[in-house]
Amino acid sequence: MENAFIIAIDLGGTSAKLAILQPSGDIVSQWSVPTDISDEGSHIVPNLIAAIRQQVADLHLNMADCLGIGMGTPGTVNVQDRTVIGAYNLNWAKRQNIGEAFEAAFGLPFYLDNDANVAALGEQWLGAGDGASDVVMVTLGTGVGGGIVSAGELLHGGSGAAGEIGHLTIDPHSSIQCTCGKVGCLEALASATGIMNLARLHLTHTQHQTEVSQRLAAGEALTAKDIFTAAEAGDAFSQEVVKQFCNYLGLGISHIINMLNPSIIVLGGGVSQAGEFLRANVAKQTEKYLFPALLNTYEIVLATLGNDAGILGACQLVNLAR
Repeated sequence: MENAFIIAIDLGGTSAKLAILQPSGDIVSQWSVPTDISDEGSHIVPNLIAAIRQQVADLHLNMADCLGIGMGTPGTVNVQDRTVIGAYNLNWAKRQNIGEAFEAAFGLPFYLDNDANVAALGEQWLGAGDGASDVVMVTLGTGVGGGIVSAGELLHGGSGAAGEIGHLTIDPHSSIQCTCGKVGCLEALASATGIMNLARLHLTHTQHQTEVSQRLAAGEALTAKDIFTAAEAGDAFSQEVVKQFCNYLGLGISHIINMLNPSIIVLGGGVSQAGEFLRANVAKQTEKYLFPALLNTYEIVLATLGNDAGILGACQLVNLAR
């Protein structure tokens, strides 16, 4: 169809990003709506449906030309049933029949996946993955998320939980507990939260009295960005913390490479804004732990799509199903 388009949704706890795109990924229209999580999140899907209807009407589009709707959401997703459960930041503790609601509203094919998977698919398709068939995205934010594209398709695993990279045990002897209840998870040691965990722990035995260590000891609120910026500027305490952070992250990535043999590993999320300083240090640490035959078979790169990764990945969900 000459006028064919795809509707994409990237649902978050604060807002949902929506877009109407051409199948090529070119964005025709993009907007956002607040996520109303009141009443156990019961308003979220109706609000999304209403927002789509309004935008399609405003653009004078013919829904007969729509190839489908793709959506990324937090929580545990059943891709076949198009349901999600356990999206607690949305107040979706119970199972949500999202696909059923959207198909009843529009009569169109509807595809649903976890938001980290969808972002990985977007980067693999039109971002830093450069269209390679085997790509893993590691998202470094408050926690650590991930998505795995293998042979051009998202991996979901037996129960849909493939890609829980953040809960690889990286240091079983660590004193730092993860929110999942385990100790030594990658998420507890190599996220924005993790680097602050490491900094506070390192403060107890460091020999370096620097501006950052003194601010931390005084109880000043610092961020991951503060630590990386200071490390790059030569702060010795911060450099030690970043080295430990990159060592943990490199170890985690080495397990991914040894197991899945991806050609590209994409670093995304807020922490990845530390840029080449982060990427180069992580790449150096990763090499130490690799099976020698896999050296020089991959690239570690920074994500390029930013906030558009989710909507582009949601668009590609529809493309892959056609």
